[in-house]
Parts: sequence; structure tokens; C-alpha cells
Amino acid sequence: MSLIMNLPVYLKLKYNLYGVFLINVVSIWSGSCNVLPLLGAFVAEKYLGRFQTLLLGCTGMGMMTLTASIPQLRPSPCNSQIDCQEPNFGELSFLFAALGLVAVGAGAIRPCCIAFGADQFQDITEKGRKRMQSFYNWWYLSFTATLIIALMGVIYVQSKVSWVVGLAIPTACLALSVFIFLLGRKTYIRIEPQGSVYSNMAKVIVAALGKGHLPRGDDESRMPFYDPPLDESVLQIKKLAHTDRFRCLDRAAMIADPGELNDQGIAKNHWRLCSLQQVELLKSLVAIAPVWVSGILCFLAMDQQSVNGILQVFQMDQSMGPHFQIPPSWLALSSMIVLSAWILIYEFVLPRASLRFSGKQCKRLTIGQRINIGIVMAILCMIIAGVVEGKRRSLALQNGSFVSPISVGYLLPQFALSGLIEAFAAIAVMELLTSHVPDTLRTVGGAIFFLSLSVASYLTSSIVSAIHGLTGMNGKTPWVGGRDLNEGRLDYYYYVIAGLCVVNLAYFNLFAKKFLAGVGFGGEVV
Repeated sequence: MSLIMNLPVYLKLKYNLYGVFLINVVSIWSGSCNVLPLLGAFVAEKYLGRFQTLLLGCTGMGMMTLTASIPQLRPSPCNSQIDCQEPNFGELSFLFAALGLVAVGAGAIRPCCIAFGADQFQDITEKGRKRMQSFYNWWYLSFTATLIIALMGVIYVQSKVSWVVGLAIPTACLALSVFIFLLGRKTYIRIEPQGSVYSNMAKVIVAALGKGHLPRGDDESRMPFYDPPLDESVLQIKKLAHTDRFRCLDRAAMIADPGELNDQGIAKNHWRLCSLQQVELLKSLVAIAPVWVSGILCFLAMDQQSVNGILQVFQMDQSMGPHFQIPPSWLALSSMIVLSAWILIYEFVLPRASLRFSGKQCKRLTIGQRINIGIVMAILCMIIAGVVEGKRRSLALQNGSFVSPISVGYLLPQFALSGLIEAFAAIAVMELLTSHVPDTLRTVGGAIFFLSLSVASYLTSSIVSAIHGLTGMNGKTPWVGGRDLNEGRLDYYYYVIAGLCVVNLAYFNLFAKKFLAGVGFGGEVV
């Protein structure tokens, strides 16, 4: 986590990267960390299972520590804002290889961590469902607590003491976490691999397209469905009832010709005839796709503070008293603290206050309500960020200085609002993707959650590159991408993101929100 939060600082100070290239490296690496969970989910569901895949992912940090400990792997230090030595091909190659290994480890851990935790709860009872809902908040709280420790301790060591020690600490912590995880190996509920979910979804799509000439699934009397019983030895897998949604996919399970079955009643060609269970699994993912898209645009606003917000810190007054300079990455602490405070209030304070004053348990916010609040927070975050950046730039130009005299404290509201986006929208989307899909899709749901973060990172990179190119035409100074924020218009860029969030608010309420109405726990239609 410390690497994720402090990577822009590390690349700027140790590798002399800046501008669009720095933003793109961080965004693309962050996106890769979030897209590789799709591969990790495939390995878990097809071959290893969630438990063993989690162990496989504990790699990569050692090589990253070497980049800090061996000076020959980095360019010469830069003592000025201009004419810095750029890294050569070999230095960048080793750096990118180290970052790649970290991304592969993240690809194995991220989809399985949430899903494996959810496996430990039974969602067939009301008590189990409530505990699972709380699990997502408490998981995010522990995740956030780790971030706070990383920001306050590890990042301070990296920025003020030694990058070697600062990168060695998380490497040692990772080894310790593996040891603790293995202590409970005999008590965990483990779901064995059930085969590739991706290939099953592909089979349904191919079979449905191949039978496009058949009537839709509402004419069941003429076209029976292929609906074999499930393997009774796997108790955790539930039979899904047939639904009327996305009936064009039902064609994949229609028995158009008795010759499609063998003597035992089993499909001869699974790319021609799929089970009704396979069809319903795909339907459960398609049903929540519109909400997932809305979540991506929420994360787009949240993603801005991890790079652009940190770059603003470098050109503001970082002093706290006469002898202390606030490390740039510490501003993200406000996001983490606000996120943690809300989870504690929501899970601990509000229920007890409600019981004390009204005698009734307070109702939990629905997924739709939380996403709506998250979108509103995203709009406010970007507007406030634009206003603060405009003020910072104006004062810097008035003083004719690279660093504006305005305090970094003015960035606290936008970082705090970024934390509220995560508290409402991110946790809601994560809950939707891992608890409101069938059990066999939980790993894939976890991967899709991180994929949404990946898409947001790649979208940030694309928007930055596009705005840099469009606003820099005809010799003009581009809004973003230069060494000096004072020469650009980062505030205008923030307003563009705010406009996209306004569009997202309309999209969610006018279109995507209706898809939440019929989705229950375990992918059941309600």
C-alpha cells in the first residue's frame, strides 16, 4: 500500500520522471494492478482455488526494494527543477519489471481476498446476510487502517529517512502476513475450483449466437431447456432459478435437436448447448453491468487525488511549524481518516444510538442510495479541487514563484471528499459485485471490482493525454502535463471531470439504477 500511495513521489525524486509520462506510468501501472485480477480469478476458479491463489500472489516487493538499494539502477539525482538526467532504457526496464511483478501479485490477491472472506459466511440466513454486509465495511476499514499506517509510518521513512528501509518494511510485513494467514488454514471454508467461469460465459454467448434463429426463451413449450442437476458433492453451489431477463441468452440452453444429447442426457458439444445454470450465471453479471459502469466514473474522480493532488502538494507550502515539512503523500491521510470515521459511525455508532433513542434498529442505506451519495461527493470533490487549484496558481503567479505560498491545508477538503466517494460508492459497488452474484462468481466479481479501478486509471491517462494534446495545439501551453503546474490550467481539467460526474449522476438515476431493483443476495432475483 505504501508503494501505491508514494509511487508518484518515488518516480519523481529517484527516476526524475515528470509530466504526462509520470502520470501515464502511475496510471497504467495502477490500472495493470487492477486488470490482472481477471487473470487471477481465472487461475483461482480453474486450477488452484482461492486459498492457494492468495498464497501465490505474495511476490514482487523484493525486486522493487532493489531499485532503491542499488544506485546503478537509477539515474543520477536531480538537484534542480530543470535539466535532470532522464533514466536510460536499462534503468526503465528493471523498474518496469519490478512494477510488473508487484502487479502480478496484486492480480492474484485482489480478486480472492474479498471472495475468500465472503466464503466464510452463510448468506442463506438473515443473520448471515447481515454479517456479510458488515464484513465488507469492516474489510474496508482494516484495509484503510493499513493505508493509514503506511502513510504515517512507512511513507515517512521513505520520504525522510531511507527509501531502502521504506521499501524493505512492506516486504517484511508481507512475509509476516503470509505466516499469520497460514495459521488458520485448517479452519477456513474452502470452495474447490469449479472450472473456468470465462469459458462458460464464452460458451453461452457462442451457443446463443449460433441459435439466433430460434424463438426467445418465452416459448418454453416448444423448446425445452437443458437443465441437468448440479454436482451434489459441492454443497456451497446453489441451483439458480430460470429468469425472464435477457431472454435472448436462453437460446444457449434450448434443445433444438434431441441429437445434441448423448445416451446419458449430457450435452455432446458444450459450445452448442449450455446448461440453464450457465445461462443464469451470465445473466447475473449482465444485470449489474450498468451499475458497474456508473461506479467507474465515481472512481475516476477518486483517482485524481492519487496523482494530480500529490503534484499540487509539491507546489504549495508544506511547512508545519519551523522545522517540519509535511510529506506529499500524507495528504491522502485525510481521505483514509474520513473513510474510517464513516465506517465506524455507520457500523458502530448509528446502530447503538438508534436502539438507545428509538428502541429500533436503524435501516441500512441501500446500494443505490450509497452510490448516489458517492456520485454527489465526486462532483463536489472536483469542483472544490478546481477552486483550490485556481487560488494556488493565482498566488504563485502573483509572487512569481514555483511554490505557491498557500498552505497544503487547503487541499484537505478535496482529499476528504475523495475518502467519502470511497466510503459510499466504492464499498457499495464491491458489495454488489461479490455478494449479489452467485457464489461461483465471487472471485470474478472481486476481479471486476478492481477492473473498474483499472478502467478509471486508464481513463484518467487517456483524458490527460487528450486534454494535453488538444489544449497544446498551435503552440499553446497545455492545461496538464508540464513540469510546472503554474504554466498549465489544472483547475480547468478538474472542472472537466466534474462535468463527467454530473453526466454520471443523470445516467445512474435515469438508467442504471433500475437494474438494482431485481438483484438480491447470491444473484437471486427478487
